Amino acid sequence: MFRTLRFDAVLIQAVIAGALSFAHLHDLAAAAGQDGWKAWAYPVSVDLLLVAAWRRMRTDADNRDAWLWFAIALVASLGANVATAGLLDLQEVPAWLRILVAGWPALAFLGGTLLAHAPAPTPDPVPVDQPHIESEPLPDLTVERAPEPAPELPPAAPAPDAAPAEPPPAVPVVPVPPALLDHARKIADAHQAQTGTPIDAETLRSRLGVPAALADSIALQLA
Repeated sequence: MFRTLRFDAVLIQAVIAGALSFAHLHDLAAAAGQDGWKAWAYPVSVDLLLVAAWRRMRTDADNRDAWLWFAIALVASLGANVATAGLLDLQEVPAWLRILVAGWPALAFLGGTLLAHAPAPTPDPVPVDQPHIESEPLPDLTVERAPEPAPELPPAAPAPDAAPAEPPPAVPVVPVPPALLDHARKIADAHQAQTGTPIDAETLRSRLGVPAALADSIALQLA
């Protein structure tokens, strides 16, 4: 199936502009002493440098070197158009213009080499959406310690039939470990230093967490 040919006005205009610029560059190079095939090579060199700089500008818009070489090639093309428009006597080309035309191949080669071997811009990594995974709550591994059992109290002695004439001396009914007694003494000293009064059995029991009988026994020994 054949496609229908359509004339693009922009494309036709580009072909006309390119042909005129190509011819002006050829005429200027020939007037500057570059005859034969060399005069035709100059417009090709200018157009290739324009294309190379434009392609580099499209891939990397922030590349200043590409903009510089594009401007140099554009000035060379526009300069040839202006010079061949009757403002310059092509029969008597000045020496400085001959020098520019003679040095153009080296300049174009340098620009094309730098544009061809310039590092390509590194594209930014595209973030990948990862599926959201709901994490299950971790089980509570806290082990609750059972409260330590209170020390067993010895059986109370049977009450005598007749009450003694004098009360018995205050001796501890419950045996108190030495380590517990030392700890209780430190608590009692700290309490007296803070409040100025001796610690009582109820406060001592709440501080130590011991039964009332054991707290009374400790209080008797601390008195």
